[in-house]
Amino acid sequence: MRPLQLSPETAQKLAEHLNVPIEHLVHMPQHILLAELTNLAKKEDQSEKEA
Repeated sequence: MRPLQLSPETAQKLAEHLNVPIEHLVHMPQHILLAELTNLAKKEDQSEKEA
């Protein structure tokens, strides 16, 4: 499997938000990355509704 094709800026932002090293992020399977992004979006949505 080849690494994800992400720009350096995108990889840095995603790694920071998902709290994983960039090296792990670029080698993460795409379906797992999408699941993690979905979970992150849900958490942000819930925190906005509570505020």
